[in-house]
Amino acid sequence: MKPTTIGAATGIAFILALAGIASAAGGRDTIIASYAAAAGEPLSAERGKALFMGTHSSGKPDTPSCITCHTDNLKGPGKTRAGKEIEPMAVSANPQRYTDPAFVEKWFGRNCNSVLGRECTPLEKGDLLTWLSSL
Repeated sequence: MKPTTIGAATGIAFILALAGIASAAGGRDTIIASYAAAAGEPLSAERGKALFMGTHSSGKPDTPSCITCHTDNLKGPGKTRAGKEIEPMAVSANPQRYTDPAFVEKWFGRNCNSVLGRECTPLEKGDLLTWLSSL
């Protein structure tokens, strides 16, 4: 059997893709660590899941839960109330998710206020990202 070889361009693209995934993970880990430090206690994927899947009454009536828009299939797309597609929340389905601190904070600001009627705490943010990163 003849060994399979890949072209230089394909090999470089593959290496860059792996480097991007490693870089993404590092950015996400840094964001999660900053929330853990601000919270001052260990993060919990279980608490993150409960917060995400739970129904809340203090936010907007049309968004009582994160799954209202994101659905309970976090490896698939969700939809905004306006019908715009939302990329999968699970890191396994979307490796670049949660790697840009400004983007993460922007969406936590919007979504926490919509669902909870307030800002999420650093503990809640860390718990959510810990759980979503485990999927």
